Amino acid sequence: MTKLRLGVNIDHVATVRNARGGDNPDPVRAAILAAQAGADGITAHLREDRRHISDDDIDRLTRALTIPLNLEMAATDEMAAIARRAKPHAACIVPEKREERTTEGGIDAAGQHNRLAPIVGALVKANIRVSMFIEADRRQLDASKALGAPVVELHTGAYAHNPQGAELDRLRDAAAYGHRIGLEVHAGHGLTFDNVKPVAAIPEIRELNIGHFLVGEAVFIGLEASIRRMRALMDEART
Repeated sequence: MTKLRLGVNIDHVATVRNARGGDNPDPVRAAILAAQAGADGITAHLREDRRHISDDDIDRLTRALTIPLNLEMAATDEMAAIARRAKPHAACIVPEKREERTTEGGIDAAGQHNRLAPIVGALVKANIRVSMFIEADRRQLDASKALGAPVVELHTGAYAHNPQGAELDRLRDAAAYGHRIGLEVHAGHGLTFDNVKPVAAIPEIRELNIGHFLVGEAVFIGLEASIRRMRALMDEART
């Protein structure tokens, strides 16, 4: 079975920094440590309200990283322009509401095709690998394919809140279908040491993006140890 990649989201290192201002803890330092601990990529969400990751963080990440940067972004002209300037390896288009604490679900690729198409097209033209963050639904997978995005990231939030058979089956079906129609399938949101292995075992999934749990666990055992533990669980699930 293909090795499963781990993307580490460093947003909430910046959340801690921004709680009192200043420079510490530095999300770029966290990204470099994550790479040393076994991360295959770094994910950072530059929100419209800049509540955690900042424009300066993105600039510094693009200069410092030797592993791919995945820029999570809202589908706006401002964010598309930033992505084209920063030229990350990938850009994951997510829904964004100012009042939400975290991303609450997948973007409606099917219902918002006309709004999303020029954003996706501009990113693809800039040689940025576009991913659509969507629910595990065949209609959304078909719409992502129609938009020209080569990658989808399945929202695992419902599974994380209720890791029972029905939600896991939805993820399995969506991953298999996405792979069948030529998409590269990723997954993420709410994954922990306790619930990651069933998702990691889905053979069509190529990458997991995990952040909040790893940063929280780092308070107790350190960031390197939390990433190495997650990496080990993912590898176990693949075997």
